[in-house]
Amino acid sequence: MSGLLGAAEIREIAERIGVRPTKKLGQNFVVDANTCRKIVKSAGVGSTDVALEIGPGLGSLTLAMLECASEVVAIEIDDRLAQELPMTAERHGFDISKLKIINEDAMGISSLPVDPTVLVANLPYNVSVPVLLRFLELFPTLRAGVVMVQSEVADRLVAKPNSKTYGSPSVKAAWWADLTSAGTVSRSIFWPVPNVDSSLVKFVRKEVPGDEALRKATFRIIDAAFAQRRKMMRAALSELSEFGGSSSEASAIIEASGIDPTIRGEALELSDFIKIAITLSK
Repeated sequence: MSGLLGAAEIREIAERIGVRPTKKLGQNFVVDANTCRKIVKSAGVGSTDVALEIGPGLGSLTLAMLECASEVVAIEIDDRLAQELPMTAERHGFDISKLKIINEDAMGISSLPVDPTVLVANLPYNVSVPVLLRFLELFPTLRAGVVMVQSEVADRLVAKPNSKTYGSPSVKAAWWADLTSAGTVSRSIFWPVPNVDSSLVKFVRKEVPGDEALRKATFRIIDAAFAQRRKMMRAALSELSEFGGSSSEASAIIEASGIDPTIRGEALELSDFIKIAITLSK
């Protein structure tokens, strides 16, 4: 087994290439090798997997994935980090032909050179939800994964109806996958130490409940339902042109879906939002 990065080496690499972790890019580098191996194990990365990483940074998780996967695709926005990563992998005895680095912004990615099967990432706090939803949508070959996110975001992603943290991210992510909590992570494993707690979220892909037209219609209803949480569904959806701009018309469509129009969005599951979208399309 090849060696992984330790705290001293991570700081040395950063200093040598002139990288100072920035809040803007959400850079908090993982400096604990044991944590990296645990995350990769939790994601179930195996010898036939093409592992995808978003924001590899200095390479802590990347090297842990190279120990297990047949191939690793890493998307890194920072030029210096993208250039240094293969050299770090080579110094640690890894076959760098197994490592593909894409020096781009993850939010601008629409295709990859290979089909990824598992996602493992320490996602930047500021873009974690849109990045995760985008990659679930774009890459149906992703069968599972584990992402490290701010604990507050993790709570939202795994939340169930009628809880304070349940919202648009919870429902949208459920379109593609079943998401569960995979534990918390100590602040001390990061450099610099963040002023927020982090947690792991595991996802396992499931069959999507409908086509792209239905997804878009459902997501539009979800957005309206959670735009103002305290509004009843009939009032929230009356603001959408598809519902005729009136509370009574919205009420009729919601009722025809078998749902109480006075209910709030936070009490509904994904299947309920889908029912409304299907009724509307008729």
